[in-house]
Amino acid sequence: MDASSTIGAAETGALLKYSLVIFLLLLSVPLYFIQEAAGRIGVATGRGLGDVIRENYSKGLASLMALPMALTDALTYAVEYAGAAVGLAVFGISPLVSVPLVFLLHMGLIVTRKYEHAEKPLLLMSLLLIIGYGLVLAHVGLRDYPVLEVSASKNFLFLVAANVGAVVMPFMLFFQASATAIKFSSIKNLISKREAMKRIRMETALGAIATEALMVIVEMAMAGVDPSTNFLSPESLTKALDSVAGSLSPVFFSVGLVSSAFLALVVISLGSAWGIVEALGISKDKTILVYLFESLPAAVLISTVPIASLTNVILNLLVFFVFTLIGPGVILGLLSSSEKIMGELRNRTYEKIIYWICLSSVVLFGVLSLL
Repeated sequence: MDASSTIGAAETGALLKYSLVIFLLLLSVPLYFIQEAAGRIGVATGRGLGDVIRENYSKGLASLMALPMALTDALTYAVEYAGAAVGLAVFGISPLVSVPLVFLLHMGLIVTRKYEHAEKPLLLMSLLLIIGYGLVLAHVGLRDYPVLEVSASKNFLFLVAANVGAVVMPFMLFFQASATAIKFSSIKNLISKREAMKRIRMETALGAIATEALMVIVEMAMAGVDPSTNFLSPESLTKALDSVAGSLSPVFFSVGLVSSAFLALVVISLGSAWGIVEALGISKDKTILVYLFESLPAAVLISTVPIASLTNVILNLLVFFVFTLIGPGVILGLLSSSEKIMGELRNRTYEKIIYWICLSSVVLFGVLSLL
């Protein structure tokens, strides 16, 4: 769950109250099955998704899948830096200071190119994320709002699509495959692929449930705030949360926002850059150049522009993610069903059916938002 997902869930709560609570929890199903397929490819092949696409299809197709992701990720980096800047601004730290600081910490963590080195700090950030948003909801308290409402209004469908776009982002598929391949390679002499998949499935299921639970927590916590609140304005955010939950709530929310932004910065870096160098057949030693090419302009931009103006950009970006997922999602489904590539870990018939239903459902909600 990143800063853009947080803003999307917060906007949903402010405008629709608890209307999408059940819907968000149900989204853990497609999140699990799509991410599980990516992880299974990592275990079965020992390679990242970009490598597998390039080796089994073509370098051109691999580039077609990875490069659009790189372009959207550049904007996503800006969103994450904005989220961190807003969260730290609540503590009185100027973006001119906070963004360069977050950039340096981010680069310091991922420059080692070792997933294992990043995992423990990321788990700590995840814990802070859960604590921060959980405390906000505890302060706000539960309200007597319906947890499932459906509307054909344009605003409702747009927010539905934005929340769907926050579920499975393209870079996550590349990250899941590569990180799982790296993780399994260090223990493959100790456990079988089947045993590894049991662990991966458990981790992926817990992650899917935790992610959607956090989305629900943010939606419910923001259900009582002024619908006109700009969640990328420190002043507007502080005023809104002060009015419904007391002076500590902006602090707790800011801890969660900074944690989710930093968590996503590292995951996007690893997922996107790995995917690009794999797809293009570039030496892994060049990965750091991809990090810098994508994230440095975003950090400079957010240090100098009014952050509060990005809210609509974020929501539209989340909807756009639904459509950028189509290409990688289709290729992922084909790869995970191939006996030649996957061997005993290929999709079985029922897994194929579930996977394609999940992917089609995600895309359908994006299409409905356009209609």
